[in-house]
Amino acid sequence: MRVRKSLMSAVLVAPLVAGLVVVAVNNTASAAPAAALSGAATDFNILVTEGASVESTVDAVRAAGGTVVTVNKAVGLLTVSAPRTGFAERLKSNRAATVSAVAPAKAIGHAPRTPVKPKRDATERGARATTASPAQARAAASTMDPLDEKLWGLKMVRSDLARTKQPGDKRVKVGVLDTGIDGSHPDIAPNFDAALSRNFTRDIPNDELGQIVDGPCEFRGCVDPANWDDGGHGTHVAGTIAAAANGFGVSGVAPNVTLVNIRGGQDSGSFFLQPVVDAMVYSGDAGLDVVNMSFFVDPWLYNCDANPADAPELQEQQRLIKTAVTRGLNYAYRKGVSQVVSLGNQHSDLGKPQPDASSPNFPAGGAYQRQIDNASCLSLPIEGPHTIGVSALGPSQKKADYSNYGLEQISVSAPGGYFRDYFGTPWHRTNENMTLSTLPRNVGIAEGLIDEAGNVTQKGIDAGVQKACQADGTCGFYQYLQGTSMASPHAAGVAALIVSQYGRNQGGEFGLKPDRVQKVLEGTASKTPCPVPPTVDYLNEGRDETFTATCAGTKEFNGFYGHGIVDAWSAITQGSKFLK
Repeated sequence: MRVRKSLMSAVLVAPLVAGLVVVAVNNTASAAPAAALSGAATDFNILVTEGASVESTVDAVRAAGGTVVTVNKAVGLLTVSAPRTGFAERLKSNRAATVSAVAPAKAIGHAPRTPVKPKRDATERGARATTASPAQARAAASTMDPLDEKLWGLKMVRSDLARTKQPGDKRVKVGVLDTGIDGSHPDIAPNFDAALSRNFTRDIPNDELGQIVDGPCEFRGCVDPANWDDGGHGTHVAGTIAAAANGFGVSGVAPNVTLVNIRGGQDSGSFFLQPVVDAMVYSGDAGLDVVNMSFFVDPWLYNCDANPADAPELQEQQRLIKTAVTRGLNYAYRKGVSQVVSLGNQHSDLGKPQPDASSPNFPAGGAYQRQIDNASCLSLPIEGPHTIGVSALGPSQKKADYSNYGLEQISVSAPGGYFRDYFGTPWHRTNENMTLSTLPRNVGIAEGLIDEAGNVTQKGIDAGVQKACQADGTCGFYQYLQGTSMASPHAAGVAALIVSQYGRNQGGEFGLKPDRVQKVLEGTASKTPCPVPPTVDYLNEGRDETFTATCAGTKEFNGFYGHGIVDAWSAITQGSKFLK
């Protein structure tokens, strides 16, 4: 999991969602004495009691002196702006409000890499690729692309074999809940659905302490279009899932399915509660089949019910996050969305959480030590309901040193990259041990990997950046990354192939129920036993003893590999027996 910035569709082509309403209103102040409210305007998240009236809570918010910004009716989650002091107390005292929690809004998701956001030209888009006919696309999707020889992960999951039988069905839609997708990248454009794509975020230049969050806005209104990615993380994920097999650059695990951007992440790598839940609800209402989520929860690595180290207001905030995310996951599941989630990069057994000294991490500088109770503390979304958890492997099939593991949350394992793999050989600490995928040109320039003329710089060469150009001069760029963020899209791609192969038309919609997708994904995964001995240290690789991990379980299911390494070929050729 690795990341950066925000992205919202400038033109909403289709109706948004039944459960999601964006409210733009000028609310009048309440009739209560103004002296009771004080402090700077603050965004609050409000969770309506399940089954209660959202409309009456909206009225109560206005009466308490708040301004409604966004309402998600499906989940009962509101974001409102109000004075920092007095508002929450007023709202809770109004019986018409029927709220279960009120807390200042904070980021709830974070990708592992948070580079400083550099200046860039907001008008730079890159060239658009031409779109082939459906027949041409299906034929091309069964082949391999020139840079695929560098994609050891593609071969590990046997996508090269699977595509000869099932390259993916265009009717299958995969959502990427991340920092955005560069829809103009020549390997993304053929499979990118701009009309369905949405950005649920708004750029945040600075936090309340004046610290840089996203930095200066690139677009007027501080909302990026839905084909834009200023972080690179979402585009990298999207390429692994479904870069087109078009005789150019790289191809994805499911090279003929449709990609949809449902952006919930900021440039900075933070994922805030309202955008994330709105994206989850939208995924269900828009009819997406699979969603990939490669982020972990901010400001709390673990959201606890009543951790004694936390002030009451912060306890309430964590309970609100737990409930809202759970409702969002449940809603998408009921609507038929298979939700694939990275297991996390804290090299921890999620069933035996260690003390946390990293939270809260937004705004920066406020973290303190907490003991974590596994029974009441959740890392989200991975520990939420109906998630398919994915651990990360290196090219040797060894668990990557950074990858979380454990019997509680893991479903399957997949290639995520492991720079330090193959200790003792010339392959150790090489870029090729990581995962190569699509890089937005604007991000490459901003990070000094590419110059303004489109040449790969020395920094880019050192990082292994690749460049491919078509006959018409259109060029695409590709970078190596590692993380469980790179593992989950391999699994999401296989899930998309499963829907393509076994999906059916039901009520006018093509798809396959999430439980059935998961059964095939897990049942056809390549069973992989724990290493012998089962305790693995990474001391030779330069890691300390906190990285040492013990694999528990059997060949059929264990804490390193789950039900096994995802296998696209087995999934489409042998999956039917898991659907009986």
